[in-house]
Amino acid sequence: MAKIYRQGATGALLDEYERAIADLKKVIEDIPDDALVVIADPATTDENCRSVQTVLSHVVNSGYGYATSINNLKGAPMVRPGKIFHLAIKEYLDDLTSVFSFTENIFSKIKDNELEQFNDSLKIKTGWGQLYDIEQLTEHAIVHILRHRRQIEKFKIILHGMK
Repeated sequence: MAKIYRQGATGALLDEYERAIADLKKVIEDIPDDALVVIADPATTDENCRSVQTVLSHVVNSGYGYATSINNLKGAPMVRPGKIFHLAIKEYLDDLTSVFSFTENIFSKIKDNELEQFNDSLKIKTGWGQLYDIEQLTEHAIVHILRHRRQIEKFKIILHGMK
């Protein structure tokens, strides 16, 4: 079956975001539920990076955060959903699907010529202080998933060694 690509620059960003999420889902789908809460990195000071559960909750929450920030630049303000910690991989798989659907809905209101902005007053100020236009924030969102997918791949090796 031939891959159907979305149109334009917004379509390209959504295609790559969807691919990043699909790749993460493939990595996590075989993780046993009882491994979710096992501390894989006891040395980290980042509470979002101690276990598969904390990483996935962070990724889902961040995904909603990016899309909400984009929405708030363009439309009626909304508050992103709170962070939720699950005890089953299936719930994270469902959450990742929901994050993408939510993002896709936000992007349905964005035109290609709105992605890049050179005027700082038309950019999004992130929670960590960076200014991004929609394209930059979406690219950050994609790489965020890729980096945490890599982290979970490493956690799987650690968890396998703990058996």
